[in-house]
Amino acid sequence: MSTDATTERLRRARQLMVDGDPAKAIDAADEIIADTSDAEERVWALLLRLTAVVALERTTEYTSTVDRAYAAVRRHGDTVASGFFHALAAYTSHADGSIERCVTHLVRSTRALSSVDIASRSTAVAWHNLAVVYSYIGFHEHAAQAAARARELAAEAELNWQLPTLEVPVRQGLSLDHRGDTDGCVRVLRTLLTNATYIPQGPDGLPGIAPMDLPWLGFAAARLNALGHETPIEARRCLAAGYNDAWSADLRHYGRVCLNIAAGETDKARQRLTRATSTAAVLGAAEAARLKALSYVNDGDYQAAWRADREAFAIHARIDDQLRRLFVDGVATRLDHEDLRRTVASYGDRALTDPLTGLPNRRHLQEYVDDQNASGQAGVLGVLDLDGFRQVNTTHGRLSGDTILQRTAGALMRVMRRGDFVARYGADEFALVLQGTPIDQTGDISRRITNALDDEDWESLVPGYQPRVNIGWTTLDIQRNPERDPQNLSIADVAVTKAKRARQSSQLT
Repeated sequence: MSTDATTERLRRARQLMVDGDPAKAIDAADEIIADTSDAEERVWALLLRLTAVVALERTTEYTSTVDRAYAAVRRHGDTVASGFFHALAAYTSHADGSIERCVTHLVRSTRALSSVDIASRSTAVAWHNLAVVYSYIGFHEHAAQAAARARELAAEAELNWQLPTLEVPVRQGLSLDHRGDTDGCVRVLRTLLTNATYIPQGPDGLPGIAPMDLPWLGFAAARLNALGHETPIEARRCLAAGYNDAWSADLRHYGRVCLNIAAGETDKARQRLTRATSTAAVLGAAEAARLKALSYVNDGDYQAAWRADREAFAIHARIDDQLRRLFVDGVATRLDHEDLRRTVASYGDRALTDPLTGLPNRRHLQEYVDDQNASGQAGVLGVLDLDGFRQVNTTHGRLSGDTILQRTAGALMRVMRRGDFVARYGADEFALVLQGTPIDQTGDISRRITNALDDEDWESLVPGYQPRVNIGWTTLDIQRNPERDPQNLSIADVAVTKAKRARQSSQLT
């Protein structure tokens, strides 16, 4: 597969993004998607469309665009395209409120891109996107590493990028300041501005970097001004340059707040802060509170400054708490998956295993129940489904639905007893076979399963989703000479049908 797939149509569409016109880039990508017969061109057109949709913050289009791109990338099998996709999907997952899905995509993107050594435009841009999203969610060390890799590949591919991924050091510096390391912030921002002075100037007298990066340079200069430092870069002119996208508008707004503070216009600065919109997305959730604190310091009102600074610390601490929970949940999920691997290691035949969850599939369930019947072992069979699951696929996309099914599989394996059999029957349905268990004990088992699923942190996966579990049970009677069902159903399928009827009956009751 090519690591730098391009056609003349793709080149023109990509140039629209570089020129700061993502809306026209979407139109151009849609034209390619509609009539191309080249699978590679289609994949990269869908990825370009996803890039442009993210740039425009068209949140209502995230789910459908991600699903289309994901399906195309999976079919095509290109590693760079996969890494490119997961970096963008990480951003949309974070916008959807799921830090866990976001980090999962980031790890997948990093692994895919790390396996490719060939320098190309596509790999450099993919690493650039990865660096931006790592920075966006506050993983600054990972962002710096990804940005360094993007620069290396761009240099090898002779792309002539000048000072790329400016937002990575800017956010890193702000994060240091939000945590109390103002000296560290000053060092990071000053180094960035000094490096910018070595870049040849453009016709407008500003550093010759990409227009979309100039507002970041302007904000870095304005932020240093607010901290009482002179800068070699003219903040106002850089802030005014660039494009009219949402992030540039936010940078200009907060850059003017910084310049107001530097000029002693603190009332005007605080008035601007009350009109602020999305600083959490662009500069970090604590930035508005920190700028408020700096304005009060300039006034000499140290009590008000202390209160605002405490607010900034509290905001930053909440983010750290969220990451700690994510770490603990990640370890628990890893242990669940290790248990799953041990359980299915003896299956051997991949045709008997569901590739998404790692559980036995419907065919394996049928064979297992047939074997149980042949050996004369009685028991019960249960069928479980998740209420509202289809709506998750519709609202949040198939990737979110897949994650829920994987988490459900892990929870079921964790709560069931050794020797119990758990399978994915289809869609959002799971089948449970319990040897030697009387039907009158299934109520306690249902409660144990429900409690285990209720304890899962679904909010971190799909905000607003809390599954309601429906479970039905039926007895697996031993059939010495089982007659084939008139509809050619296996013993397991007949039992599943009975369990579903029992489930529906209990719901009506």
